[in-house]
Amino acid sequence: MFKWEQAFATRASRMKASEIRELLKLLERPDIISFAGGIPDPALFPREAFSAAYTDVLGGEGAAAGLQYSVSEGYRPLRDWLAGEMGKLGVPCKAENVFIVSGSQQGLDYLGKLFLSPKDTALVTWPTYLGALQAFNAYEPTYDRLNLAGNRTPDAYRATAAEAGGRVKFAYLSADFCNPTGETVDRAGREKLLDLAEELDIPVIEDAAYQSLRYDGEAIPPILALEIARKGDIEAARTLYCGSFSKTLAPGLRVGYIVAASPVIRKLVLMKQAADLHSSTINQMAIAHVAERGFDAQVAKVRAAYSHRRNVMLAALGKYMPDGVHWTKPEGGMFIWVTLPAGMDGAALLARSIETEKVAFVPGQAFHADGSGANTLRLSFSCADDATIEEGISRLSRLLKTERLAA
Repeated sequence: MFKWEQAFATRASRMKASEIRELLKLLERPDIISFAGGIPDPALFPREAFSAAYTDVLGGEGAAAGLQYSVSEGYRPLRDWLAGEMGKLGVPCKAENVFIVSGSQQGLDYLGKLFLSPKDTALVTWPTYLGALQAFNAYEPTYDRLNLAGNRTPDAYRATAAEAGGRVKFAYLSADFCNPTGETVDRAGREKLLDLAEELDIPVIEDAAYQSLRYDGEAIPPILALEIARKGDIEAARTLYCGSFSKTLAPGLRVGYIVAASPVIRKLVLMKQAADLHSSTINQMAIAHVAERGFDAQVAKVRAAYSHRRNVMLAALGKYMPDGVHWTKPEGGMFIWVTLPAGMDGAALLARSIETEKVAFVPGQAFHADGSGANTLRLSFSCADDATIEEGISRLSRLLKTERLAA
């Protein structure tokens, strides 16, 4: 029998199954209360709007274009609309600064491919989005902790990267209601990151997948907006803004985008041509149709639903959780991050939870590039109703009390 392992490239050894993808299989079990998958509620999808959009595209003159090959940059009307929306966020730009990808996950993969050579260092937060680590892992980097609260110097980052055999190549973070913690980087932290990036002379990858999902608190300008305010033009900016329609309109269409200076866009277009030519044309056309006619109303509907569920989960955590357990109080997004007492293990707890209490969540260790964070876990409230949240948190609390007594 042929030994496939000997034929694989060295990068294949860093490709591992996603714990979250595996946990999503639990959603098919009716006996499991799942707070695991950070997925949008399908009941909130604008199905009628998309039905009308596809009918319009396929029934009119756009049918030929929607079913045909297209340009790698993306559907021009969608890019024009996105440029207008970015302007509202303080990012004046043109369609030439907007690049469409097949979901923002593909965008992260492209950026990893564009910037990382083996042994180069990516600066990421502890914890960080697991999908980003998986995207970057294929390009064989090392990771260093991006700590905006501390006083670590640029020289310290450089020295650590040199010891690993490469250079610091970029800083990656999700600044708004991030996956997995739900936390937001304040304006001072964003400005500090820009200062660090200038000192290190590196790009900043701003993952804005949840930027539209603010429920309360004052909106903070995107990092890219703050940099443009400093430099006057997107062409002078080192920040790359990664956005998505997955959390607002529909994840199944796989339409995301990158907004950046034109030299970066030109390189990404070449990568797209080599990889899959272009993202689905008809899906881009449908997204443009729906977004132009009702994006703000759809976002308002989603915000109202998720804000309520967040409030219900926070209230349940306050009502049931034992002393020594702490959690974040996000102003938006889909997640609450729970920190257990030292010595507890989220992965072991999940196994017992599935067996005894029938409640699923995501252990936090997978979100840490250094393998720390065993005593943490992520809860998602996006797909659970009030009664389910109340019952699930009650069961999880009961398990934690039992585990602490056993210890």
